[in-house]
Order: sequence, then structure tokens, then C-alpha cells
Amino acid sequence: IPLNVSRSYLQEDASVKKISSYITKKVADKLEEIAKENKENFESKWDNIKLFIEYGMLSDEKFYDRALKFALFKDVDGKYYDLQSYRELIAPLQTDKDKNVCYIYASDKDDQHSYIAKAQDKGYNVLLMDSVLNAHFVNFLETQDKDYHTRYIRVDSNVADKLIAHDDNIPEKLSKEEQDKLKPIIEGEINKDRFTVQLESLESSEQPMTITQDEFMRRMKEQASTGGGMGFYGDMPERYNLVVNINHPIISQILNDEDADHQKQLVRQVSDLALLANGLLKGEALSAFVKRSLEIIK
Repeated sequence: IPLNVSRSYLQEDASVKKISSYITKKVADKLEEIAKENKENFESKWDNIKLFIEYGMLSDEKFYDRALKFALFKDVDGKYYDLQSYRELIAPLQTDKDKNVCYIYASDKDDQHSYIAKAQDKGYNVLLMDSVLNAHFVNFLETQDKDYHTRYIRVDSNVADKLIAHDDNIPEKLSKEEQDKLKPIIEGEINKDRFTVQLESLESSEQPMTITQDEFMRRMKEQASTGGGMGFYGDMPERYNLVVNINHPIISQILNDEDADHQKQLVRQVSDLALLANGLLKGEALSAFVKRSLEIIK
């Protein structure tokens, strides 16, 4: 095929389509053969070839159908699963109240370590999905479930208690009136252009404040940054949720503190700890946090 043949011509030319289909079949056949003959060998090569397989699944429907037989998931502990056996593994515990099987994933084991640990404490399995195509690939996999019973949820998109929606609710230790009083106290000490305060009833052992980022908005921004999706999402500012655990003793302490200055200091300290855990505390704010911490422990 001449190198100067236009792309539109290649797409329309029947002989080229036939060649492309033949190559796709041969590649898929070979990958399936390797996966069947030596599972351990195939797993050892997976990290090096997964990007090409993901791209093939995204761009070629026939390749996607064939790749279902050999494509793998890898969890954060380094264990590999084929797609069907993984769904069967997680379905009993990771099915939400709407009957969606929820795939929880991390994009960075180190940056998201605390979220991963919390999810694993609840018995959830966490996948490692860290390729540059991840935002597109996750979205694609959700749409390929013809019964629409699949959700992909990044591990830091919510606190562990809320990652998978169940019917059971944790009792609230603060009344509605107390929550209405608490929220503006916290909002007064944060950057409301970047953070939205969410009051949640969580286990008292959970962190008093946690930073999360909406799954849909983050995914749209990532798709825009790598091409595809709706481009205007890429120009939108980063926004996060500050999830406040209303059942944590420190939150009750903040609410009941009669010293306004000390109350503000406590809100800043706890919220800064949440920011620090996510690498979001920088510059002047980080310096102020260090100074405040030293004053507290004197």
C-alpha cells in the first residue's frame, strides 16, 4: 500500500479492510494461544502489552470481542484475573443496591494508598488501572455491558463506606439542626471555589475529614486532556469534595467548641490534614500548617 494513500481511502477500500481484518484476527489468535498455553508467561508480559490491547479493544469491535478471551485485570496486590473470573470474584460483595457490579480501581498505588487500604479493610478488591487510556477504557467497558449492570469507581471518588451504595445506613450522631450549624463553620475556613463540603454519616473510626473527587467530572476532564470526550471539560477548574464524618468525635468537638478562634484553628488543622494526605496542601498553606502544628504540640 503506497504510503501517500489517504486515510479516508484506506477506510473505504475493501481490500484494505480485508487485510486489516485478517491482521486483527491473526494477532488475536496468537495472543489467545499464548494465554492458553502458558498463563504465567502471558501474565508476565501483560504490563508491557496491555496498552496496545486496550487500544485495540477501543478501536476495533471485532478485536474487542476476541480479546474478551485473553484480556486481563491486575489488582493492586499484583494478582491477575481474566475478565469473567474477576466479575465472578467480586460480584458477591461488590454489587450495589441497584444490582450493579462495582469495579473499584486505583490509578496510582502510592498516591491512593490510604483509600486502597480503607477499601480493602471492607473486603473489596481494588484493581490497578494506570494506563494513559484509562479514562477512555473504563468508560468504554461500562458501555459494553449490554445489561448496563456494571460500574467502574475510582477508589478515591468517595469514602470507603460510600464507594458501593447499599441499603444499610449508619445512624447519625448529630441532629439536623446540629448539622445545619456545623456546615457554615467548616465552609468558613475552606476555599469554596475548590471544595464542596459534604456532611456524611460514617463509622466513627473513619477519618474526620476526607478529600474525594467526583468520578464523572474527573473522568470527563481526563478524557478531554488525552483527546476525545467533550473538550470543554478540560478547561474546567479542579473541584473536590471535603467529606465530613459527622460521627467522628473531633467533629463533635468542633461543633461544641465555644472558643471561636480555637474552633477555626481546629477546622483548619483537620481539613489541612485531609489536604496533605492528597498532596493538595502546598505553598503558603503548607507553611501555615507546619507552623500551626508546631504551636499545637508545644
